[in-house]
Amino acid sequence: MVHLTRIYTRTGDAGRTRLGDMEETTKTDPRLRAYADVDEANAHLGVVIALGDLEQGLVTLLCRVQNDLFDVGADLCTPVIRDATAEQLRIEQQYIDRIEAWCDEYNENLPPLRSFILNGGDIGAAHLHVARTVVRRAERSAWDAWTSYADSMNQLAITYLNRLSDLLFILARHANREHGDVLWVPGGER
Repeated sequence: MVHLTRIYTRTGDAGRTRLGDMEETTKTDPRLRAYADVDEANAHLGVVIALGDLEQGLVTLLCRVQNDLFDVGADLCTPVIRDATAEQLRIEQQYIDRIEAWCDEYNENLPPLRSFILNGGDIGAAHLHVARTVVRRAERSAWDAWTSYADSMNQLAITYLNRLSDLLFILARHANREHGDVLWVPGGER
């Protein structure tokens, strides 16, 4: 369990910080950017839960996802140590399987897409779309970190982000099901 007795540490005042294994790095390290983007996505999900006026089942699901995102952040901030003596918190296939099951469950009763949709609709759907785009950014940041640190990263953490953005898209459509998706009209009002 984590115990935080003091929030400020002053260790970051010179643009440096520590990863989960206490390795010192810069605040511009792509691994830090990746888990910071995950943190931002998690904060957006908090807004969805607080303001989205969603059914309780969705709120429960999103709270589970928020906890998973903390696990993703912990995974991204702690370099993989091969043959580690202590167990490390890592995203495993079961996390992705759970997301895929939710995707299938919530997509099952949605009408087929016949057009791209615009980000919007009901308040919950609009917030879910914002969270989705931030998760996509977190995924891109994680792939950027992967280019330099693949040997010390868990690819399943990145896969989780990819599936989560799919789930959030589906959940936004689910939230809009009463009024329907806002469809893109190519060329708009020309």
